[in-house]
Amino acid sequence: MAASLGQVLALVLVAALWGGTQPLLKRASAGLQRVHEPTWARQLLQEMKTLFLNTEYLMPFLLNQCGSLLYYLTLASTDLTLAVPICNSLAIIFTLIVGKALGEDIGGKPVLLPCGLQSSLALDSLGTEAGAGFRTRPHLSPSSSPVPAPTGLAKLRPP
Repeated sequence: MAASLGQVLALVLVAALWGGTQPLLKRASAGLQRVHEPTWARQLLQEMKTLFLNTEYLMPFLLNQCGSLLYYLTLASTDLTLAVPICNSLAIIFTLIVGKALGEDIGGKPVLLPCGLQSSLALDSLGTEAGAGFRTRPHLSPSSSPVPAPTGLAKLRPP
């Protein structure tokens, strides 16, 4: 079953929401190192208060969660062996692009080659039957048995 254009666009949008918000979340959560409380429970509450009252953190967080919701909804109609590689590989690309736009050091050109290769391999499977490249044996119908019936079991039964 090949993915439709709408499914592919939804997966690319998920990757953009996940990957594009990661550098923004990283930048906005930098103030957590200044939060120090005597107990772990108070520390947790203070960190949550610091993050969720900070709109610079809250907006990318909500966009990231919208990406997760869209991913969940898209998985209902998309093959898992197609959705996971597309979303994860493209999310890395979007993270690198947004991180570079924000002035982060992303490691230079050696980082881009493996990411581009991974993305092209994931997108290459779109034109074929979804997941066909990942299977190691042909698809079996529910009526057929993947394992042949064992022989010699009658000898193992007690008389």
